[in-house]
Amino acid sequence: MRHATLALSCLAAVLAAGIVSGPAPYAADAPESKAAAGIPAKTAAPSKLDLIKKLQGDWVEVGQDGKPTDKVVSTYRVTAGGSAVEETLMAGTDHEMLTVYNMDGDVLMLTHYCVAGNQPRMKAEKQTDPHKLVFHCAGATNMKSENDQHMHQATITWKDDNHIHSEWQEVKDGKNTLTASFNLARK
Repeated sequence: MRHATLALSCLAAVLAAGIVSGPAPYAADAPESKAAAGIPAKTAAPSKLDLIKKLQGDWVEVGQDGKPTDKVVSTYRVTAGGSAVEETLMAGTDHEMLTVYNMDGDVLMLTHYCVAGNQPRMKAEKQTDPHKLVFHCAGATNMKSENDQHMHQATITWKDDNHIHSEWQEVKDGKNTLTASFNLARK
């Protein structure tokens, strides 16, 4: 029994020494270890959410004359530790709505909390135009079927860093019933 106790004590000491003095788990993956070894750190590619994050702030309607008005249409705010962007549309009106953008793996998603009382979830298409994001409905809550009236598609087009075009398409029974289109300028 004494030999077993001694052997276990020695094994515990050896394991403790290895843990205390040995490398941390996954140390080879740590940036400081790679830098010390002369291996350049990988830079994560910007996600599509980063495009939406750049919209943070107030956006006003552009008038028929092409000049910004005082009417704030959208306000974007980065939230949840940078993992989501909240867009408030038409704040303070009877038509105020909320859209939340987030990544689901490598796919940009949005959930639109509509004045109609439903919540369409949309998925961004694969990006072919670096100045445009197009979202299509990928399900919803508070709808009996996909034939219920709901926002089915959203598009954001960047004209430049301070001007965007936002378009929302509403569908009922598979047919477009409304297209809400906004030319917006950064306030």
